[in-house]
Amino acid sequence: MPLPPAAYQAPPKPGVIPLRPLGLGEILDGAFQACRRNPLATFGIAILLQAVVALVTVLLFGNLLSSFEVFDSPNPSTDSLIGAFASLGVFASVAGVVTAVALLVLQGILVIPIARAVINQKTGFGQAWRLARGRILPLLGFGLLSFGLGTVGLALLVGISALAIAGLQEYSALLIIPLAIGAVVLMIWVSMKLVVAPAVLMLEGTGPWTSIRRSWSLTRGNWWRTFGIVLLTSIIVSVIASVISTPLTFAVSLFLGFSTDASTAPDALDSLPVIAATQAITALFTAIGYAFQAGVTSLLYVDLRIRREGFDVVLMREHERAGTVPSDILPGGTGAFGHQPGGPA
Repeated sequence: MPLPPAAYQAPPKPGVIPLRPLGLGEILDGAFQACRRNPLATFGIAILLQAVVALVTVLLFGNLLSSFEVFDSPNPSTDSLIGAFASLGVFASVAGVVTAVALLVLQGILVIPIARAVINQKTGFGQAWRLARGRILPLLGFGLLSFGLGTVGLALLVGISALAIAGLQEYSALLIIPLAIGAVVLMIWVSMKLVVAPAVLMLEGTGPWTSIRRSWSLTRGNWWRTFGIVLLTSIIVSVIASVISTPLTFAVSLFLGFSTDASTAPDALDSLPVIAATQAITALFTAIGYAFQAGVTSLLYVDLRIRREGFDVVLMREHERAGTVPSDILPGGTGAFGHQPGGPA
């Protein structure tokens, strides 16, 4: 007599996601739920870092506007013009560095509350900083290593282009254009291969180079899926942020523009209130979007480890070990199953 089929048992879901390979909807919903359950540790940190970026941008832009007043004079001197363009270069460089560092630190720190939400552990604002404190320098090291590799690639591209112009002259475009397109494609491909490296570094305690190798290994065979999820998340965040922030920014600019008397505001610095207000609005919605994107990236890391290493067993064990008592446990650092922290990739 045949035995009756075993009843289906849903996979355990101690936190924001079920402990099994995830679908797109589950990753997006899990990231949102993790941010909602830990608002100070996710949105709070994101807003804080974006506020720093916005403040630096406003201060630098005020200095830039003062420098550009030279163009209002009928006969600007050469030194004044050089100074204005030098100010523009300083503005672009400093703002770019501050933004890049803030985004890298944000992505790294937000891995902690998102990953802890997987095993139903809540994370406070101070707790997130405390748990991430020892990994900030390695995270910045990863950023410097990535920047160095990118700089070497750019130097090779510029060098080959210069040689092509010198050797092929008017036909150099036949080589430079495909080369530039190939460089962009390569940059996107490498970016997706390294997309979970910050999560590896923060949770597994590895160094920058080992984190790169681990990310490279985890995304093997899942490049297109990873690319699709990251691209879709970026589009969703950009559209929602634009739809909400653009009307608010326009309204604030219009209000402040009408409230400023042109006869009493001949200086370009008087536009700083408009700049500050629009930067504040942009920073707020950008921070919320970055927090959600960091959540998606963190859950991508969890999903890839579940698919390749049976990470769901580790997460279930860590959930049982943590219990219902608040703790400082970090999912992913255990060597009981799957990847051995600090070991070979």
